[in-house]
Formats: sequence, structure tokens, C-alpha cells
Amino acid sequence: QVQLVESGGGLVQPGGSLRLSCAVSRSIFSFSAMGWYRQAPGKQRELVATMRFGGSTNYADSVQGRFTISRDTAKNTVYLQMNSLKPEDTAVYYCNAHGAPYDYWGQGTQVTVSS
Repeated sequence: QVQLVESGGGLVQPGGSLRLSCAVSRSIFSFSAMGWYRQAPGKQRELVATMRFGGSTNYADSVQGRFTISRDTAKNTVYLQMNSLKPEDTAVYYCNAHGAPYDYWGQGTQVTVSS
């Protein structure tokens, strides 16, 4: 059983920064891709950023240039650095590990951007 544990969420003012962490219970090289998704109240879960096995990254247009996904393979941890946060970034953020045909999810961490 794979476990993903997110941390780092919280309340931040507009324009502020947060770094989310996702600790994975086995080597992240076991998966073809790691990613971050988010779900705001009343909305569907949406992709925020992904990093493939080879290191290539992909971002939602809404976060391009503000968010950065990275990984520490020695710690089996994936990060999401979020800068210039906006109120519309408020959501529960989920870590995802994709290894076809399976998808594994963390429990989520709340990010609230408000003054």
C-alpha cells in the first residue's frame, strides 16, 4: 500500500508564499508521474502541476510562473512552491502518484489565501 502525506498548508495573505510537501512511502521513481491537484468548494478537482519520471513539468495556466513543482529523490518527497498567492488559489491541495493503472492520493492539505 502506497501512502502519500501532504503538509505545509495554512492561511496566508494575498501575495504571500507557501511550500507544500508530499512524503511518499516508497521511491518516487516507482511512478511515471507525480503531481499536485486542488479542489475548491463547489468545484471539480483540477490539475495544478505535474512532474514526469524524467523530470519534465507541466503547469495549469492559472499557476504558470507562480508555482514550481520539484522533488527530492533521496527523501521521496515532492514539493509545490507557491508564490504570489491569490484568493482564487484557496483550495484543498492533493498530492498524486501515477503508476498505471493506479493513481494514489494523499489526504489533502488546506490552503487559504485571505486578508
